[in-house]
Amino acid sequence: MVTLSPRTVSDHVALAEIELCGELMIAASTAIGERLSTDRIDEVLDVKVVTERTTVPRQADHRGDGAGDRRGPRL
Repeated sequence: MVTLSPRTVSDHVALAEIELCGELMIAASTAIGERLSTDRIDEVLDVKVVTERTTVPRQADHRGDGAGDRRGPRL
């Protein structure tokens, strides 16, 4: 007798990953070249490109010790 456990969140994630892999395989099988371009992969996976990013200031930038400045110490 096999005992079936209820589905968990990880089951849904695994199924979604399998579906995405399948979509990539289908796209790869119909591709003309050897590889899919990054743009084509993004299209297949329905990835939206974000052009603006909000950055979080680093703590050293607020301390004024120059540790967060990659150009070196202030003169």
